[in-house]
Amino acid sequence: MSQQLLYRALVSAKWLSEAIRSQQAGQALKVVDASWYLPKMKRDPKQEFEERHIPGAVFFDIDQCSDRTSPYDHMLPKANEFAEYVGKLGVGNDSHVVVYDGSDQGLFSAPRVWWMFRIFGHEAVSLLDGGLKNWLREGFPLSSGKNPVAHSEFHATLDKGMVKTYEDILDNLDSHRFQVVDARAAGRFQGIEPEPRDGIEPGHIPGSVNIPFTSFLTESGLEKTPEQIKSLFHEKKVDLSKPLVATCGSGVTACHVALGAYLCGQPDVAVYDGAWVEWYMRADPENIVSDGKGKTM
Repeated sequence: MSQQLLYRALVSAKWLSEAIRSQQAGQALKVVDASWYLPKMKRDPKQEFEERHIPGAVFFDIDQCSDRTSPYDHMLPKANEFAEYVGKLGVGNDSHVVVYDGSDQGLFSAPRVWWMFRIFGHEAVSLLDGGLKNWLREGFPLSSGKNPVAHSEFHATLDKGMVKTYEDILDNLDSHRFQVVDARAAGRFQGIEPEPRDGIEPGHIPGSVNIPFTSFLTESGLEKTPEQIKSLFHEKKVDLSKPLVATCGSGVTACHVALGAYLCGQPDVAVYDGAWVEWYMRADPENIVSDGKGKTM
């Protein structure tokens, strides 16, 4: 994969506005609102979508398009389930998908859906740089209500190498086959600030490195340049030429690490899907590194 020309990961608000108006570019453009928020943020992304969204956008529900049988949050669905879900949104294999979200940061949950499309074999997917926040700042219009959607046929195949399991991470504690970067806030990583989910204490996986997802964004919410991102990885002694796995609280903001590496020419970053919630629930206490409470049996 790394040898091929990488698909454009970011598009500007101006580019998207012109593409919506002209609907050219040879491919069917599909704009996807992938807003998702932690329960404690008390925001309803579906309701917000109905009130305001980029013209022509459809809503992608990260919790709905997931493995509903798993005890962990929004774990990846099976390939056929993903295909059925996005087909109902009108996404076909010939679509150029542009994903955004309505977060205060600029981008928060959208990189997760960007990553999902890629690991299910759809390379023609981009993120709206700066998200809805920047779209509004630049003065582009909004729509409300629901858009009528013509269903499409979508074929998906999962690239299993891009997803890591609990067992993979556990084995890596001794084998050191790959580097692990955690995208949570520093206090959660250190174990001194609370996790947003009840029953889960903060801390981190042994040997993992912390690069909070907000580090990849400028103050205005746009993505930093590849040069700035390379410096970020370099400062944390992360070698982009070697295998890298991203993690976070529940597999959402980890995808900012994958995006950052992709922008630096490294598209093969896997994500630990169960992330900290699964690790905390399953790991032995000695495998919970924390300056706080940690884990007791």
